[in-house]
Amino acid sequence: MSQTVKNNPLLEPFDTAPFSKIKNEHFKPAFLQAIDDARAEVEAITANEEPPTFANTIEALEFSGQQLDRISSIFFNLNSAETNDEIQKIAQEVSPLLSEFNNDITLNEELFKRIKTVYEQSDALDLTVEQRTLLDKKYKSFSRNGANLSNEKKKRLREIDAELAKLKLKFGENVLAETNKFEMHLTDKSDLDGLPEGEKEAARQLAKSKGKEEGWLVTLDYPSYIPFMKYAKNRELRKKLALAFGSRCFHNDELDNQENVLKIARLRHERAQLLGYETHAHFVLEERMAEKPEKVTGFLNELLEKAKPAATREFEELTAFAKELDDIEQLQKWDSAYYSEKLKQKLFDLDDEKLKPYFKLENVIEGVFKVAEKLFGLRFKEVFNVDKYHEEVKTYEVYGENGEFISLFYADFHPRPGKRGGAWMTSYKPQYQKDGQNVRPHISNVCNFTRSTPSKPSLLTFNEVTTLFHEFGHGLHGMLANTTYPSLSGTSVYWDFVELPSQIMENWCYEKEALQLFATHYETGEPIPMELIQKIKESATFQQGMQTLRQLGFGFLDMAWHGADPTGVNNVKAHETKAFGGTQLFPDTPETCMSTSFSHIFQGGYSSGYYSYKWAEVLDADAFAYFKEKGIFNTTVANKFKEHILSKGGTEKPMVLYKRFRGAEPKLEALLERAGLLKKSA
Repeated sequence: MSQTVKNNPLLEPFDTAPFSKIKNEHFKPAFLQAIDDARAEVEAITANEEPPTFANTIEALEFSGQQLDRISSIFFNLNSAETNDEIQKIAQEVSPLLSEFNNDITLNEELFKRIKTVYEQSDALDLTVEQRTLLDKKYKSFSRNGANLSNEKKKRLREIDAELAKLKLKFGENVLAETNKFEMHLTDKSDLDGLPEGEKEAARQLAKSKGKEEGWLVTLDYPSYIPFMKYAKNRELRKKLALAFGSRCFHNDELDNQENVLKIARLRHERAQLLGYETHAHFVLEERMAEKPEKVTGFLNELLEKAKPAATREFEELTAFAKELDDIEQLQKWDSAYYSEKLKQKLFDLDDEKLKPYFKLENVIEGVFKVAEKLFGLRFKEVFNVDKYHEEVKTYEVYGENGEFISLFYADFHPRPGKRGGAWMTSYKPQYQKDGQNVRPHISNVCNFTRSTPSKPSLLTFNEVTTLFHEFGHGLHGMLANTTYPSLSGTSVYWDFVELPSQIMENWCYEKEALQLFATHYETGEPIPMELIQKIKESATFQQGMQTLRQLGFGFLDMAWHGADPTGVNNVKAHETKAFGGTQLFPDTPETCMSTSFSHIFQGGYSSGYYSYKWAEVLDADAFAYFKEKGIFNTTVANKFKEHILSKGGTEKPMVLYKRFRGAEPKLEALLERAGLLKKSA
């Protein structure tokens, strides 16, 4: 046995991830060993001479490869939150191995034969609802991944999956490298006109951290990019920054993603056809609430029809405002955030700089914990004895109403060079029940919020506050999981249902009763004034038409790549422009392209699923209307939400669970009303 296997912390028993003991060289040997072990577990199932049963086949398969799953979760989470060149190289090496192993499982004829036998006997078996769901999921994971194909087609499927695994990684690496590569170093103080003092200080600190003795630094990381686009008076610099952001991986150089986009789209289409589906979207949506592409397109078009009149009016209003203020003849994309912020300040006398002092990061964390306590009886205790992958990560033990241990929670809130942009929730250990024990989960939230500076703590914009609540909602879905099987636990639900727990949590950010729990001035301790709360509520519908159109555009772009045959597409930009057609308000910028950095659909799991953000908004608006009706901290409604949504994971069809919570199917009107689009489109 080699040294890296013998003294490998990833191959020894552990509960919490042993981050401080793990070295990069441990990963590949650990993956190889864990793949071998998982393979042996599967071979033991197929070699069993007993007739196939639910226990010796389905359950045995469900609980196989657990060590491999844990190693994978640790490694790929680090590749997102704390990566380096070496980890990225290992990812390129192990991704095809994992893809090949998964194919070895799903294309294992003996194993599929056993699963099929149990599946065909299911009506005669005395199975619980969850067991029936697991059986259905296991059978479909084989049939939907080629188990019924000829050997020749299975071989091609393996080739496609191995290539896709590499292409998706390469896509993401290029986006990260391109994001990190761009720096706008400013030495003339007037270039920062309009920026609040806190943002100037952050830009100064960023310059210092990159070894620049003078001036200010602006990058494409959200905490740097967004404030500059929103506040900087210098239109040319906003344009420079917007074009850099919008043209990521669209420069015909070594970081260009155009070819990767075309290859990924074509391979996904070929794969779907190989499996007997018309398109990639037909394949994906079979396992979603929406079920088919036509329904998605119909949903997007219905929302477009409702939102477009409002969006057009809002755009005309913004255009007139920019003309009046600065004699701008034609609004461009780099003007949008700047003049929207100015108009919002004029209409509501509200800007982030007035709000930020009330949203000190630590207070907001405390606030989201209090909301979770009032709704679900949870208690969060910060602990300092849990291994972490970076000193900035905070760790908490979570307890229930009766003092029972619920979950471990990791929180990682600031940008770093090795961390991808955006915000996400992830899991280091799933919840499941086995041998009479309810194994509790280890859940993580990762965000990229503005850091504290020498003179100011980390103060969040209101948008960052809602982001924190959003990711925490995903976190609750993971923490409160209470199912038998890990693959049905927590966020393992249909993709267009997974955003309900996260998006519903954002609603509490707009409610007086919730804000009063945590929104206090970081210097004076004064609670947030009532008039500011009122303005937050009033401004919630500001430019909702334009924002809806933007989201719909992304949904249409996703369906353009995945809901039709892409083999004839050779020009990424032209294809994208056509997809955006009905949602476009601003003039097109030829040098930018969204697809080449659209990580959600080309690297993450949102291919054919971007519509689900809006879909889930319908669910969350309808669900929150129930809370509003009964009281936003009503424990009866909260308990129903916890029991039927948060704890049940993917054990039953989402609409069944939703109707059990709500008593009826969700209504589109709830979203339109909340967004103020009913009166606007009337």
